[in-house]
Amino acid sequence: MKTLVIFYSYSGNTKAIAKELATKEAAGLAEIKDTKRPGKLKAYTVGCIAAIRGKAWPIQPLEAVLPDYDRLMLLGPIWASNPAPAFNAALELLPKGKSVAVKMVSGSGKSDCKERLATLIQAKSCTLESFEDIKAL
Repeated sequence: MKTLVIFYSYSGNTKAIAKELATKEAAGLAEIKDTKRPGKLKAYTVGCIAAIRGKAWPIQPLEAVLPDYDRLMLLGPIWASNPAPAFNAALELLPKGKSVAVKMVSGSGKSDCKERLATLIQAKSCTLESFEDIKAL
């Protein structure tokens, strides 16, 4: 089964976890990049408000062709108890019929977004294979 690890990382914590996971899984690796990277103040104010509202913000095209993979592993940080806006934008790119594993990274290692993400993934005709909260390194 061909796997791709897709991640968004603002501070570098999620990136380190994604690289380790891609090596362990012998998977490809694709980074979600903001079209215009926000400064810390904007990320932690406007970004958190957007995260709470489940909004996405513009990202650059991924450097991987998602339909070429059988399984997608999505990793992203939790902002204000919700996925970061760039992570939400990547969810919109999911092709139909994929198996998706989600790992959310936060300082506490806890989030309350599993059900909401499961609904969004199912709406894309994909299957949520697993969901895991991970404590940041």
